[in-house]
Amino acid sequence: MRVLIVDDSSVMRKIVARGLRQAGFKITDILEAGDGQQGMDLLKTDTNFKLILSDWNMPIMDGLNFVKSVRSGPPAIKNIPIVMVTTEGGEAKVGAAMEAGANGHIKKPFTPETLQVELERFLK
Repeated sequence: MRVLIVDDSSVMRKIVARGLRQAGFKITDILEAGDGQQGMDLLKTDTNFKLILSDWNMPIMDGLNFVKSVRSGPPAIKNIPIVMVTTEGGEAKVGAAMEAGANGHIKKPFTPETLQVELERFLK
């Protein structure tokens, strides 16, 4: 299965990717984008993802607008589950993410166990 990680920090993208593998998910391919716009550009040509993990705070297109763009996008991408992986964790922020169309939320920092519990429903 394939996963798209959208985060402006290359270090955080590597940490998330390592966490997915440590959690035991059978990930075959992990693609990365440095912001929401890069994520949308990638999704124009490659739609075969089981899950998208997105940061909130990114330049050019933030995670909230990325979620909204995916949800209003073509049928091939609008139903891909999106989990926000971010330092934003207040009730209002989580509510805004869910209202925009996110399917889940993981607060940074996280453990591989947290990823496993939170993402199991998407990566079975």
